[in-house]
Amino acid sequence: MNLESLLERLKMDHLQAALDGLCEHASKKDLSYREFLEQALEQEWGGRHQKGLEGRLKQARLPWVKTLEQFDFSFQPSIDRKTIRELSGLGFVERGENVVLLGPPGVGKTHLAVALGVKSAEAGHRVMFMTLDRLVTTLSKARQENRLDRQLKQLTYPKVLILDEIGYLPMNREEASLFFRLINRRYEKAPTILTSNKSFMDWGEVFGDQVIATAILDRLLHHSTTINIKGESYRLKEKRKAGLVAGTQLKTSTNEEEIADEAITE
Repeated sequence: MNLESLLERLKMDHLQAALDGLCEHASKKDLSYREFLEQALEQEWGGRHQKGLEGRLKQARLPWVKTLEQFDFSFQPSIDRKTIRELSGLGFVERGENVVLLGPPGVGKTHLAVALGVKSAEAGHRVMFMTLDRLVTTLSKARQENRLDRQLKQLTYPKVLILDEIGYLPMNREEASLFFRLINRRYEKAPTILTSNKSFMDWGEVFGDQVIATAILDRLLHHSTTINIKGESYRLKEKRKAGLVAGTQLKTSTNEEEIADEAITE
């Protein structure tokens, strides 16, 4: 059996495609058999890893792919870089701890959420991104079609679930109840990353029921990291420079200490 057939049977497609180049490189550099084997296997592993990553990112349905390295921390000095670095280590994923990103529109909440999702996908974890509107529509339709339990089970499969835009649209009590059921399913099992333009004090209004909001916060914040971004919008930055928008800085109404107090009092 020749080498090409062996590579094909072993399904080493990435090594097979790069083999001629690797052999030429090994000859020029006078590599030992061990060094050549290491490079050959590294080529195959790298190709498989990249293919797997591309598949996980496609399944994640991210609105776009952005990384932590692309985030402009100098524009948002209120963010503790140490906290972000710790989150990028993905310890929160292994511990099943949630991440909540609060702040007004345009300050980079979704960028950070997506970037943590990308980090998780790079580490081999399954990730899913959904806006709150899409989530509520999905769960409501599943309930109407008597397959809610199956849909909730499917949403517990992703190791990391990103829920974006909480607070932009109010929910009725039934929708809030569906949201609570999902959060309860994932509680202490798998982490959820959430973004919201509302402080926790306003979540009773967002969910249309203070009792449900308190129950949701109780499970979300039990094991969690909260990042409160107080700054202006990236999207308005260039227009502001051009003098097309007034220089008013958008701010959230709470700091992290107040957030913790709100969660307790609710």
